[in-house]
Amino acid sequence: MLNRLLKVVAVITTILLLWVLLGGALVTKTDSGAGCGSDWPLCHGKLIPEQLSIQTIIELTHRASVGLAGVFVTLLSILSWLAFRENRAIVFFSLISFLFLILQALFGAAAVIWGQTSFVLALHFGVSLISFTAVILLTLLLFEVDKKFDAATLVLSKKMKFHIYGMGVYIFFVIYTGALVRHAHASLSCSSFPLCQDGFHLPVHLNEWIQIAHRIAAMTIFIWIAIAAIHAIKHYSHYRIMYWGFLFAFLLVSLQAITGVLNVVTKLNLFVTLLHSLFISCLFALICYFVFLAKRSRK
Repeated sequence: MLNRLLKVVAVITTILLLWVLLGGALVTKTDSGAGCGSDWPLCHGKLIPEQLSIQTIIELTHRASVGLAGVFVTLLSILSWLAFRENRAIVFFSLISFLFLILQALFGAAAVIWGQTSFVLALHFGVSLISFTAVILLTLLLFEVDKKFDAATLVLSKKMKFHIYGMGVYIFFVIYTGALVRHAHASLSCSSFPLCQDGFHLPVHLNEWIQIAHRIAAMTIFIWIAIAAIHAIKHYSHYRIMYWGFLFAFLLVSLQAITGVLNVVTKLNLFVTLLHSLFISCLFALICYFVFLAKRSRK
């Protein structure tokens, strides 16, 4: 009975945290961060202000989502500890998901009350993403996905582990530069693709440098995942999780690249921007799952 309840809570929590991630991107995209002025947790000095602009509604909805997600993450952590306190991986991911959600809320509150630089605000998305990923990994463990893929028998070479661990670290840098582009309002600093402007020239101001840095980082992770996927297909086709996992990773990074280019072409269409955030969130979670598998694999 407890296990069944735990799985239901895990699924709901995962959906809520994904909504929080996309909601945060929506707040930034629509400049709704100041929708409640400099008040937190109240909004313009009230629980619900009388005059509601679209920015205020978006900001209030995001705050409510974070609060509801916090309740479910706390519930999931407690239930997981009660049911699987002897399982170190489950306890670890429960703790990480809870701590990083609290940290994400504090980042958001600090940004509203005191304001933050673009470089600090860019960490906000990364912190939220870690909490989201921890819940996904916890959910996979609760549903015993590892047993379905025979993960306990996985044997990985040093080369494969290098790819996995390297991508696990590097993708966070890609995410940070992408969040920095958004918070620094540098998304359209380069009006063309792949070059920054018509013709070749070096960036002339900080926002162009930020945009170019993110493009280089994104192209690098695209090439890296492509190389790792080819290696996985050649040498690990007998492991379904590696074969299909890396094919899916390449699909996600391809969709991420396409929506990144479309962001420039469509001048930041809202739907495209949210898809861009969705794909990188799923890709980060998948690569973190690979890291978890590599850590547990046999030598």
